[in-house]
Amino acid sequence: MFADSKTFVDCSPRREPADILAAYRATCVAPGFDLAAFVAANFDVVLPVPSDYVSVPGQPICEHIDDLWPVLTRHPLEHPPQGSLLQVPHPYVVPGGRFGELYYWDSYFTMLGLAASGRAELLHGMVSNFAHLVDCYGHVPNGTRTYYLTRSQPPLFAFMVELAQQHGQIEATEYLPQLRAEHAWWMRGAEGLAPGAAASRVVRLPDGALLNRYWDDRDAPREESWIEDVGTAQASGREAGEVYRHLRAAAESGWDFSTRWLAEAADGGVPTLAHICTTDIVPVDLNAFLFKLESFIAALSAQVGDSAAASEFAQHAHARKVSVLALMWDAQQGAFFDHDWRLGRRRACLTAASIAPLFAGLADDTHAQALAVTVSQRLLAPGGLSTTECTSDQQWDQPNGWACLQWMAVQGFERHGHPALAHTIAHRWLATVAAVYERKGKLVEKYALRQREHESSAGGGGGEYPLQDGFGWTNGVTRALMAALPQHTAHACKAHTATPLHR
Repeated sequence: MFADSKTFVDCSPRREPADILAAYRATCVAPGFDLAAFVAANFDVVLPVPSDYVSVPGQPICEHIDDLWPVLTRHPLEHPPQGSLLQVPHPYVVPGGRFGELYYWDSYFTMLGLAASGRAELLHGMVSNFAHLVDCYGHVPNGTRTYYLTRSQPPLFAFMVELAQQHGQIEATEYLPQLRAEHAWWMRGAEGLAPGAAASRVVRLPDGALLNRYWDDRDAPREESWIEDVGTAQASGREAGEVYRHLRAAAESGWDFSTRWLAEAADGGVPTLAHICTTDIVPVDLNAFLFKLESFIAALSAQVGDSAAASEFAQHAHARKVSVLALMWDAQQGAFFDHDWRLGRRRACLTAASIAPLFAGLADDTHAQALAVTVSQRLLAPGGLSTTECTSDQQWDQPNGWACLQWMAVQGFERHGHPALAHTIAHRWLATVAAVYERKGKLVEKYALRQREHESSAGGGGGEYPLQDGFGWTNGVTRALMAALPQHTAHACKAHTATPLHR
């Protein structure tokens, strides 16, 4: 019925869902049953439509972003009843377009821009919303929809708490219970796990060390991408539940989708989604983020005088760092690589996830020195930091670039003594965003990076859905980088056209 599988599961029921389901079951097998008419009678279809906000020709980027924050802000009392949207207590900022709910890892990068725009008061509410989700569900869901409850996203709650404290909005120690609860959720299944085995999101390596992978508690098609997942499973020739689990795990990673999660094709060609094997992989970025979480819990526990917890989580962090360096650092190539725990070897594809250990504080300066050379030679494009070395039709591959990866690289290299490379990545990314804004009057979800000096930057392609504009984390990272680089030429860039925003 709908071009986007997400449309139906975002519909708002007009009466009690149980009554609608009973009516459907009673009539769906009747001759002449009209599904479209039934849906129209029982649901309000909520589509992302152009809002009353239209970009202003001649408006500089920073002013455009500052004007967008109220447009992308949602208020809990505006939520329709009985739909799939999860309630949270405070206003929040959504990415935009088809993404009209709160998303986990997107929000950290959005919060960076809110702070740069002088909207730091929203940081407290955003952090409190995520703490509320942990209190209610034991973890932060992928997004605030019921169909996202079986998975999370890259665990950046510790980074959010730290950011809000840095801006004087919260006291980080108040969120220790939620930080510890999130850690416990990611480590479920670890107790009693045999070496060489995995359970849920935990993998115990042959030497007994514990690391984590992405997972999902269900092995059915994603509700918001139902027909796409069914098609992928049918094309794979594999057991359908296995494919669905891998697809859902990749969605938890935030990198949905990428050759990063695909097994090598038997014929040596470019693999497709039919080759997906996400749960076989121990990702370097996930484990870097969990190292940060463990280190942060240790530091906050020490602040409140809980020396036992401080020691316990410091040991967790140290053990994780030792394992990541042993398994994922390739000294010859000067980069971190994901680890295939089933095959017992590093993955071959270099990705921008390699910079996560710098961003999270897991890597040392010696790693940063080698990684700076590798990134400069293999991932740095004229338009910014490439997502992977692999070109494919998946959106988390070349030629696309993503704001979140630019920020982590800039911060990671800056903190580890490579300000020139950090500046280069920031400069090139801002030039990419500015060029598209100048032509189209908007910021978008991802960008096709210039791979050669005289190519034009464009909105990115690939993936399961059309390019989305708005856009939360692009706005956030761009605003934060422009605040850090007040002399960048992007400040002088102005839109040539007016563009309605899809809210």
